[in-house]
Amino acid sequence: MLNVDSEKAGAPLPKASALVAKNSAFYDAFWAKTYLTRPERFNTWPLVATLWPAAPQRLEIGPGLRPRLPIAGTHFLDLSPPVVARLNERGGLARAGEITALPFADAQFDLVAAFDVIEHVEEDRRVFAELTRVLKPGGRLVFSVPLHPGRWTSFDDYVGHARRYEPDALPALLAEHGLVVEKSAVFGMQSNNPRLLRFAVDGLTRHRDIAIRCYNWLFFPLGLLLQKSLKFADGLMDLTVVDEVLLVCRRSG
Repeated sequence: MLNVDSEKAGAPLPKASALVAKNSAFYDAFWAKTYLTRPERFNTWPLVATLWPAAPQRLEIGPGLRPRLPIAGTHFLDLSPPVVARLNERGGLARAGEITALPFADAQFDLVAAFDVIEHVEEDRRVFAELTRVLKPGGRLVFSVPLHPGRWTSFDDYVGHARRYEPDALPALLAEHGLVVEKSAVFGMQSNNPRLLRFAVDGLTRHRDIAIRCYNWLFFPLGLLLQKSLKFADGLMDLTVVDEVLLVCRRSG
């Protein structure tokens, strides 16, 4: 894995505590102005539907109000109080906390999910250590991360990313934590067009409330309608032209 300076092509990173505060401030405001989306509406549901029946103990980290695992009976961990309250209202087992210090027992879960979360945390080796700690041997970890540090944009900065991953470094990082990639797929609902991303950042900076409403009530629903089915490859796919990847990993015994 690249060091944090090269990951942002020379841009300085906030200190870890500052990054957590930045993420909390942005997402507390973001989730306070939107609605809960059912997991069945996402293109991840066919995958989840094959995994969760055999996973009575489940955990999803940082779901916001767009969880991918079934809500009832699933443990959730999120930084935002509005998210925790809403998920608990729907039968989830939600609590506040950070991914670098999971408040769960060793080998507690059959399935752990973290979509669009790990890239927000500077101490990613500590993240993977925690994820594998709470996962049972043979259990599955499903997560997504953005790729290619050279594709860093102002949008990554604005939404509180700490990194984009170098594809060649991922296999060693996963192997270091006893994770075996079973399958992978191209992932992400975000546009990769730099001009559109700069436009989004400009709108969020100048008119945040209006921009959040437009995204939540117009662009996000359109994105759901235009989702493509995930096409999985066995093992780790060729990531040369992939902007974000979804990985299904098994914890080795």
